Amino acid sequence: QLQASGGGLVQAGGSLRLSCTASGGTFSNYGMGWFRQAPGKERTFVASINRSGVTTKYADAVKGRFTISRDNAKNTVYLQMNSLKPEDTAVYFCAAAASRICSDYGCRELRSYVYWGQGTQVTVSS
Repeated sequence: QLQASGGGLVQAGGSLRLSCTASGGTFSNYGMGWFRQAPGKERTFVASINRSGVTTKYADAVKGRFTISRDNAKNTVYLQMNSLKPEDTAVYFCAAAASRICSDYGCRELRSYVYWGQGTQVTVSS
């Protein structure tokens, strides 16, 4: 089970940190990802991290502004979001991928993820 938190309302240029805590299973075996879904749009990739936390991937739209990290001792993955823009407004979802390649390298594809959190709303005002 994945529980996401940390969303909220922030002004453009501000920051938020999302957290996603896992229960059950061995967290350190999973590649983790963050996705987002704006109203009326498809769910899209934001960032991923491999099981050791060494390898990360980012969508072009957030590169340089967002940072994904994880603490395996706390079964938690984070998404630090800086320089937020109104177009970052969406529901943010964390997800876990169990395949070997996603565990070792992280994955961008939504279909690679088997466990999903409930989502947390991020709203950026202009």
